[in-house]
Amino acid sequence: MQHPPLSELQKAILDLYQQSLPASLTPFADMATALNCSETDVINALNQLLEYGVVKRFGPVFDHQRAGASTLVAMAVDAGKLEEEALRLNAFAGLNHNYEREHQYNLWFVLTASSEQQLQLKLQEICACHPWPVLILPMEQSYHINLGFPLQWTRSQHESATQH
Repeated sequence: MQHPPLSELQKAILDLYQQSLPASLTPFADMATALNCSETDVINALNQLLEYGVVKRFGPVFDHQRAGASTLVAMAVDAGKLEEEALRLNAFAGLNHNYEREHQYNLWFVLTASSEQQLQLKLQEICACHPWPVLILPMEQSYHINLGFPLQWTRSQHESATQH
């Protein structure tokens, strides 16, 4: 989907808040103060980034092993049904990182829940609704992968302002 050029505020939000958000009761107001704009401006800019598909989600990432339970799941879905199945799976609360892989098990996702018992119930529900072979791959070791990416904007007011 083609979208309008990003605003300087949107670029600043992507640059500054890719890896950490203010941990407060008023994160958008805190962001607005740091960006020298209004809280409404921040919220509107974020909503547009979501609408444009530039970001799929904007929020904190929790350690699911400390905040509940999670597992990696892989499904062997017929290639012609992959997109349809991914969309159906996205309706399940707690499902994220839904992506295609080049493998017999070609649809992978992370499923989270508030407890191990709830996780098992969700897995049973998914398996009952989806006829594909499933691999359940619980985490044995956790690794922190830095998923922040340097963004290459053309020289702009934002870059000039952030270099001071």
